[in-house]
Amino acid sequence: MEPRQTPLRIALLFNANKSYDRHVFAGIGQYLGSTRVDWDLFLEEDFRCRVQGIERWRGDGIIADFDDPTVAEALTRTALPVVGVGGSYRDATLYPQGMPYVATDNAKLVRLGYTHLIDQGLERFAFYGMPPAPDHRWALEREAAFVELLQADGREPIIYRGRPTSAGGWDVAVEHLVAWLEALPKPIGILCVTDARARQLIQACLLAGIAIPEQVAVVGIDNDALARMLMRIPLTSVIQGTEEMGRTAAHLLHQMLRGIDHSATRIVVPPAGINVQASSRHQPVRSAHVMRARLYIRQYGCLGIKVEQVAEHVGVSRTVLEEHFRRELKQTVHQALLQHKLESARELLVKTDLPLAEIAVRCGFTSLPYLYAVFRREYDMTPREFQAEARRRDAVQTATP
Repeated sequence: MEPRQTPLRIALLFNANKSYDRHVFAGIGQYLGSTRVDWDLFLEEDFRCRVQGIERWRGDGIIADFDDPTVAEALTRTALPVVGVGGSYRDATLYPQGMPYVATDNAKLVRLGYTHLIDQGLERFAFYGMPPAPDHRWALEREAAFVELLQADGREPIIYRGRPTSAGGWDVAVEHLVAWLEALPKPIGILCVTDARARQLIQACLLAGIAIPEQVAVVGIDNDALARMLMRIPLTSVIQGTEEMGRTAAHLLHQMLRGIDHSATRIVVPPAGINVQASSRHQPVRSAHVMRARLYIRQYGCLGIKVEQVAEHVGVSRTVLEEHFRRELKQTVHQALLQHKLESARELLVKTDLPLAEIAVRCGFTSLPYLYAVFRREYDMTPREFQAEARRRDAVQTATP
């Protein structure tokens, strides 16, 4: 029997409290699981990135987040093989020199979100970015890409960078964000530099009573499951190719450890797609009553609210609200409520393995038999049959080259 080789020691220098970094980790893990690579991975217990003393670390290789300039600076002093991961740049001189680099394509991320908003029939667009900072270079790249796209189309870009988020300054930051939103021409599509920024924007819209997506259609970047969980209105988000970045970075390091020179390699990874949800599905509506009602339904429709509660929130009688809904949407308020609950149920059926009884409760149906009855009436199939058919179609699309 051959003696077992000692695993190679590889450091992962990322702040994995961010969705972006966690997905890069997932890609690295996929590469390790699909090859015979034997790596002993080092990362901080709390998943923070600390580089102090890294030049003295006795390992074999490093994969690191180069969006943090302190990381990039620290790793210029190490003789170990290093693969950098980060954002793409329009200026090629900003890329790290003498080492391989795997980048997310900032320009294509922005283009995908912008194109989606155009497809919704919108004609005005804004960008919610971040204040300049050494570790926000990627955010400024996305902002610049947005400006270039709009100017090329003969449109005037509207930019708001906001304020840094902190508990002490949060109230002031929200006040300024609300004031900016209220002053915008509407309807308008807003592309946010991250899902975290998009969540703040949606909260500010709800606080100000601004209808989403009738007045403001919102798109984020990251497809962050945690951010989606913390919002009442499902967020449309551009999906970065982060798992592909992780797989690519691991592959490059694997080859470097075998003596292959990748010092001049630079790979830019395009987005993986866009997850379209309610926050950007813009539908022109003239009635302020309908906009206010639909915003309320999107927030609380799965909590068992009734038509009377919607009318009370809007501040008109049920008769008046029904008339506005028939004129604008060719449906009743009850039908709008039921449509929202069905959309939520379909989403859970396709993307989770929750028990059907729990899905019924989460989506505001009074019982599981009622959920079955509505599905048979609307789709001529049971919830379980709908789930199986949706997953079969998804498997066929995934397998199709």
